[in-house]
Amino acid sequence: MASSSGPALNEELQCSICLEVFTDPVTTPCGHNFCRTCLSKCWTDTQTCFCPLCKDTFSRRPDLKINTTLREVVQHFKEKLNLGEPEVFCDVCGERKQKAVKTCLTCPSSYCETHLEPHLSVPRLKKHKLINAVENLEDYICQKHERPLELFCRDDQTCVCLFCTEGEHRTHNTVPIEEESREKKNQLVQTQIDVHQMIQDRMKKIQEIKHSVELRKRNTEKEKSSSVELFTDLIRSIERCQSEQLKMMEEQQKAAEKQAEDLIKELEQEITELKRRNTELEQLSHTDHHLKLLQMSSSLYSRPHSKNWTEIRIDSDVNLKSLISALTELKKTLDGTLHEKLRQTGLTWAQTFAVDVTLDPDTANPQLILSEDGKQVSLGDIERNVPENPKRFEAICVLAKQGFSSGRFYYEVQVKGKTEWTLGVARESINRKGKNTLTPDDGFWTVALRNENQYFACESPPVSLSLRVKPEKVGVFVDYEEGLVSFYDVESRSHLYSFTGQTFTDKLYPYFSPCDNDEVENSNPLIISPLLD
Repeated sequence: MASSSGPALNEELQCSICLEVFTDPVTTPCGHNFCRTCLSKCWTDTQTCFCPLCKDTFSRRPDLKINTTLREVVQHFKEKLNLGEPEVFCDVCGERKQKAVKTCLTCPSSYCETHLEPHLSVPRLKKHKLINAVENLEDYICQKHERPLELFCRDDQTCVCLFCTEGEHRTHNTVPIEEESREKKNQLVQTQIDVHQMIQDRMKKIQEIKHSVELRKRNTEKEKSSSVELFTDLIRSIERCQSEQLKMMEEQQKAAEKQAEDLIKELEQEITELKRRNTELEQLSHTDHHLKLLQMSSSLYSRPHSKNWTEIRIDSDVNLKSLISALTELKKTLDGTLHEKLRQTGLTWAQTFAVDVTLDPDTANPQLILSEDGKQVSLGDIERNVPENPKRFEAICVLAKQGFSSGRFYYEVQVKGKTEWTLGVARESINRKGKNTLTPDDGFWTVALRNENQYFACESPPVSLSLRVKPEKVGVFVDYEEGLVSFYDVESRSHLYSFTGQTFTDKLYPYFSPCDNDEVENSNPLIISPLLD
């Protein structure tokens, strides 16, 4: 039972710095255990104390005390299993040999506590080299000179004795084994810390990726809900307009039928009256009483007065004027709502393709100043002494390190406080020496600001942009396969300009130009905004 649980318990009782069983274990405030010496070494040259395992930092250096309970458990474990090492017995004891505590590399022999006493008291023997008791003594003795291996040759990376340094290792760099062991252990400790840091960094990156996916999922669900709501409202508006128009058409039809009914009734009355008069005229036309004919009203001899029915008609065509007017107004309303929604949705969608962009110092004009993190660029007063590089621009500009030859990508740049700038993308094969014409024909897809308020897209000829708000942060989106380069005002979430129908064959790189300083008016840097935190 003990043997089966031994390795697992051994791991639980190991210091994560030296990877050995605890010696004088101490516990940090975060609950992790380390050898007191190992932890002290970790904190020797640092101002901030932190846990080597979980990286928790402590506002002040903890007052570490030995965990006595854990130390007793470790001691019990060592005594019970002896860490799996074979027992070494005293070479001097008779029949009942005692367990050896030390091995003398000079003698060479192993001794129990009783027979070790001369090596601790006799002056001549006190000079001998003692180590913890070992079984394979030959591994600690020089096979050539039969002397203790007390030194380490750094040139040949091997252990040597004192006599070896007088022969073939005479000119080599040798140090005491203890010194080399300490250095190697320090290297192991640092490597362990580095490995733990790498693990933590990768675990953090996993969390970042999971968070990004979850955030995108929430944004997608939100946009889906918003889009459904938008088009549902649109359908409802159309249905409402349709219902109102049908109702209006039905009312117009009823009015037309009523008008026709009244006109027909009036016509029938006139017909009846005319028939009556016609009968009278028929009767008079056959009489021989001349006096009677002369005595009749003169109105009988004239054409009867009647309404002019030639101008009166019922329009058989449905009056679509009001319908067209209503639909036109509806379209204007929907266009405004839809445009606003699609504008915001377009930027939100583009931002899902955000990439981490950093400036490439090998491409920067010698007068440009780049920040250490590669996120800011401004124009300096003098040219810096930089290495010659075929990628470097003579013009005042710089490219990003990251290039893209497929898919979609998006990045944002802060331009606040600047009076001139140029942003966009450029193909890899552009001319780096001399001046360039910033047009698609020459491999540039950019927008620019000049003279503080003159915005334009660098087409051939340039296209002036009428902007209601001065952008403080500009977003750049590229769809390589679709041949699309779009620019957005991030703060107002408005679309600035798009190059469409382009054909890309080279790798595309983000392009930045802070332009001339204009004394101090345009000295603010261009700043690449973080998007992936």
